[in-house]
Amino acid sequence: MNTLMAARRGAGMPFALKAAVALAAAAACGYVAVAGAQTLQHDTAAPAAVQTDGREQVKFPEPMRLHTITSMRDHLLALQEIDVALSKNEFDQAADIAEQRLGMSSLETHGAAHIAPFMPAAMQDIGTRMHRAASQFAIEAQNAGVSNDVRPALAALSTVMQQCVACHAAYRLH
Repeated sequence: MNTLMAARRGAGMPFALKAAVALAAAAACGYVAVAGAQTLQHDTAAPAAVQTDGREQVKFPEPMRLHTITSMRDHLLALQEIDVALSKNEFDQAADIAEQRLGMSSLETHGAAHIAPFMPAAMQDIGTRMHRAASQFAIEAQNAGVSNDVRPALAALSTVMQQCVACHAAYRLH
């Protein structure tokens, strides 16, 4: 309904009420227009990969690329499972997930020694920092079970995720 129609429907209303209805209708129309424009902008924006991607492209043999992205997806799933465990104060569970799937104990499972030669040295360094940070988080999560203070564990988890962000911001697999 446009503003004029809203004003006509309230012909018997006091002027202040008519003005309020008219302003509300105009505001609603303006909100819809802005929301629609934002949706259009989001929907029609070119994907980041189509725009200039300044990340370094790292070429892996296809089987290793698939293995690596599968491992990264598991890392993301592990982070989500850690969040759930922390939300339930299941600190030992969070620690186990971190150490077994992200920490230094996970390197052999992920085939890190076979994949590392295909990575630039700086990418290898970020990966090593992530795995070490995950092991440190596991210790802090266990400490939270004793101290009942989750803040150091959350700070350590943030350090893990900083490494993920740094690597994904700097590199892309091809």
